[in-house]
Amino acid sequence: MKFGMNLLLWTAGVRAAHYRLLGELKEIGFDGVELPFFDETEETVKAAARELDNAGLRRTAVCICTPEANPIDPDPAVRRSAVDHLKRRIDWSETAGVEVLCGPFHSALGALKGRGRTPDEWGWCVEVLREAAEHAASASVRLSVEPLNRFEVYFLNTMADAARLVREVGHPALGYLYDTFHANIEEKDIHESVVVNAAGLNHVHISENDRGTPGSGHVRWGETLSALKSTGYDGWLTIEAFGRALPELAAATCIWRDLFASEIDVAREGLDFLQGRWTMS
Repeated sequence: MKFGMNLLLWTAGVRAAHYRLLGELKEIGFDGVELPFFDETEETVKAAARELDNAGLRRTAVCICTPEANPIDPDPAVRRSAVDHLKRRIDWSETAGVEVLCGPFHSALGALKGRGRTPDEWGWCVEVLREAAEHAASASVRLSVEPLNRFEVYFLNTMADAARLVREVGHPALGYLYDTFHANIEEKDIHESVVVNAAGLNHVHISENDRGTPGSGHVRWGETLSALKSTGYDGWLTIEAFGRALPELAAATCIWRDLFASEIDVAREGLDFLQGRWTMS
């Protein structure tokens, strides 16, 4: 099992000001970190990779799609932009030595329509992700598509639908992500949502029900971790928490109050909790 920390708690892009943090996270006991891949360049990615190597940290990465690069847009030009958008982030992943590139890149984040998805949108998404997966395979990167709760996206909300999407894309470079925060909202049976849909599961986000420190809320950790263990899952358990350090991200994730004393406390206490519960499960 590998334990990771998503750096979105501190930054939307790793720069020199964050290099000291990488050493701290390694000292705390993390095996790796999750890099935000939003507005990077080859140069910033290479620089971050050097520092991660120096710190002895492995890495995953996270990205999103925007309305201008939306895999399910009716306009073929926008869908082509989505393919290019994902390929660019896959290229950054290859440069940085990223093992898994994850995120809700099935559709544009926050672009709610007041309706459910359509069959056409589903088909378009399958086409875009299949092309992205082909590119990822050539870069030795695994993709992990993430269902989100209904208040953030309308296209993909449950593990069952994520499993179906991955089956229909039908490429070994594409799997899907289980996020405890979203599952806490959308899944009727936490244990079953993991076990029944275990095929294709290749990444896990550990996130409390209020997005704060894991173990401080009411996520069903016992059910979640025992279910993962029973399936033989041995990939990343990556803590994803959000605070108010980044105003734009705080607005997007609806963080209106302080949920913890400090970001480094979330990392330290979250890892202690997670390692302890994993051992007990």
